Amino acid sequence: MTTTATIDPERYDAALFDLDGVVTDTASVHRRAWRAMFDALLADRPEQAGEDHRPFTDDDYLQHVDGKPRHDGVSAFLASRGIALPLGGSDDPPEADTIHGLGRRKDDAFVEALARDGVEVFPRTVELVRALQGAGVGTAIFSASRNCLRVLEAAGLDDLFEVRVDGIVAGELDLPGKPDPATLLEAARRLDAEPARCVVVEDALVGVEAGSRGGFGFVIGVDRTGNEQGLRAHGADVVVPHLGHVRVGPSPHRPLSEVPDADAGLAPFVEMLRARRPAVFLDFDGTLSPIVPVPDDAAPAPGAQEALARLAALCPVAIISGRDLRDVRRRVGVQGIWYAGSHGFQLAGPHGESHEYEQAHSASAALDGAEAELQAAIGDLPGAIVERKTYSVTAHYRMVDPARADEVTAAVAQVAARHPELRATRARMAGELVPNLEWHKGHALRWLLGQLAPPGARMTPVYAGDDLTDEDALDAVRDVGLGIVVRSTEHGDRPTAAHLAVDSPEQLCEVLERIAGILEGAGWSQ
Repeated sequence: MTTTATIDPERYDAALFDLDGVVTDTASVHRRAWRAMFDALLADRPEQAGEDHRPFTDDDYLQHVDGKPRHDGVSAFLASRGIALPLGGSDDPPEADTIHGLGRRKDDAFVEALARDGVEVFPRTVELVRALQGAGVGTAIFSASRNCLRVLEAAGLDDLFEVRVDGIVAGELDLPGKPDPATLLEAARRLDAEPARCVVVEDALVGVEAGSRGGFGFVIGVDRTGNEQGLRAHGADVVVPHLGHVRVGPSPHRPLSEVPDADAGLAPFVEMLRARRPAVFLDFDGTLSPIVPVPDDAAPAPGAQEALARLAALCPVAIISGRDLRDVRRRVGVQGIWYAGSHGFQLAGPHGESHEYEQAHSASAALDGAEAELQAAIGDLPGAIVERKTYSVTAHYRMVDPARADEVTAAVAQVAARHPELRATRARMAGELVPNLEWHKGHALRWLLGQLAPPGARMTPVYAGDDLTDEDALDAVRDVGLGIVVRSTEHGDRPTAAHLAVDSPEQLCEVLERIAGILEGAGWSQ
């Protein structure tokens, strides 16, 4: 099980919490009320052909009832047992053997248990909610239950959340129940937050599925019943045993020297790769290809093309490189995968798909000028290389006398200062100028995930890179997938968001082959 997750207030504006099983332990009260009601019905009902009268189980609760409006839960469970009852009306008494009558019967049992036993609160959830509010993140409670406010009042939490969307609100607005995301979308709307910038916290399968279907940015599954695989399969990006494992703050980074080696550290991620369809994203230079003194000499490491082809038969694969699109496509030479050039400003798919970040065109003239200025500034410096790409200019100093390398980085900074349309970034033994736009490898990865994921589904992203420019993508997968960094002495002990590390492109290819074997064992295929 994933043991930690981070909610970054810079990335998310709101967090939406389910009630039962997340904020309060009323899920166990609901489960007992459902069991008592259904077991009595099944025991009293005469045997009929095609009907299954076995007692109600915990699996029945998770599969058919948990998180749904009560009438949907009644209907789903009875259908699973081959039992047909009339719908009835909303004014049916609890004694009526109708869908509405059974729903009323269950509700009466729940209210009675609530009054008798009280409500247990999960204190770590309350701590997380207050930490989010302190960081300026909006919070909402959502529930299929019409007793949501009654439960919150019994728990002393009726003033904890800014917004409440429960069974009463859903009825007034005629919102469908989970796994439809309508109630979650309404909660986000009331917080004035875009779904992509919202976190959903759920313990029910239908709830995480609703978060996935609704396009919410981060879906956290809370596994209190040993159902991690089910939560992941239905859409949870990360699964934790309780919300004490969730922190508020920037995505954590640690020195390269503290990142576990992938040879021994892959095991905790195996279940995540099996549970939900993965997508594999990789940098090229320094990741799939060893670094060479002259950029034009770069070629894939032995085994890289074979590993990519094997993976491409199992899941979507994409190369996200700082090189021009045409250049990286030619060098990798593997069919059936996506390619993203210029750090994701240019993208092309295996079936003729293409996308270009149009705003980058506005920086073309500035890039032309920057190239000329860099050539004038360092063109005569022995070993310096100025490389123009469609949407960037790179000044390499790998072959420059180390005592004069600062001349290259200083020239890049000076040129950037003269061109507000551009920004300077650091790469491996190079300085780079790119369009001054809110777009980088992490944005390109998220855009590709949106293209690659089947409708209503989520994917597990895997990213491997070596450079500072790869950290945006490693940050993007930090809480929802697997990040691998290729270490190098050239980087020193810099911080990284990666989960695992390898020491060379060749070792990365071995890890990719291991991942392919895991996917084959899980039955994944394109």
